Amino acid sequence: MRILGIDPGLQRTGYGVVDVVARGLVLVEAGVIRADARKTLEVRLKEIYDGLVEVIGEFKPDVAVVEQLFSTYNHPRTAILMGHARGVIFLAAAAAEIPVHSYAPNRIKQSVANAGHAGKRQIQLAVQSAFNLKAPPEPPDVADALAIALCHARCTTGIGRR
Repeated sequence: MRILGIDPGLQRTGYGVVDVVARGLVLVEAGVIRADARKTLEVRLKEIYDGLVEVIGEFKPDVAVVEQLFSTYNHPRTAILMGHARGVIFLAAAAAEIPVHSYAPNRIKQSVANAGHAGKRQIQLAVQSAFNLKAPPEPPDVADALAIALCHARCTTGIGRR
């Protein structure tokens, strides 16, 4: 099974492609789709969509996984804006006939770092360890995308569990 983990963002959308194989998990590719912050929202969303279509076309994942939306009382606008980014992610996946799964942020963090309120650095280090990388993934959007893919692999197959 090939999993595409996606960390939505309006400037940087992280992605990580992971294969589930008999011996565990294999990191195939990870990176960032960049959208120009100086451009209008609709142009940035198209940049994200086009980048994701390219990633899907190249790596042909079986499933896409995205963090569930969350909102805080002090920043409800952030959730609305992320909803736009998630919308184009779901559209790109649907156009490629790829199912999309979502996990709550705390579940992802618990699955990957054994701490539901883990910080960015903890996630980076946990992903580094899980994939035996020489350095923590940068930027954090890439680590988050890989954590999302890792969570799905652990939750659905049990492979790679601590």
